[in-house]
Amino acid sequence: MTTFDDRERAFEAKFAMDEEMAFRVVARRNRLLGQWAAAKMNLTPEETDAYAKAVVQAEFEEAGDEDVIRKLLGDLTAAGIETDEAAVRQALEDQMVEARRQLMEAK
Repeated sequence: MTTFDDRERAFEAKFAMDEEMAFRVVARRNRLLGQWAAAKMNLTPEETDAYAKAVVQAEFEEAGDEDVIRKLLGDLTAAGIETDEAAVRQALEDQMVEARRQLMEAK
């Protein structure tokens, strides 16, 4: 019976590790996305850091990416930057790839 218990614990540990990695990838993606938007808005390095943190926090408002997209669109539009939802979604995908790459290199 211990073999089954060991397998169950191994599966649970792997699941927990996978979930943690997924969370880290999304957080890194959102930080990179905040830096991307901050560069478009010509923010200072200090403002960029604070803005990137705000984008990471926006992820926790609701499940999914819509809250982050809404924040970025609103902020970019308010700053007078010509953009649309498709451009923000493309940046989201691009930064997801970069976040995964960065975290894989860090291993």
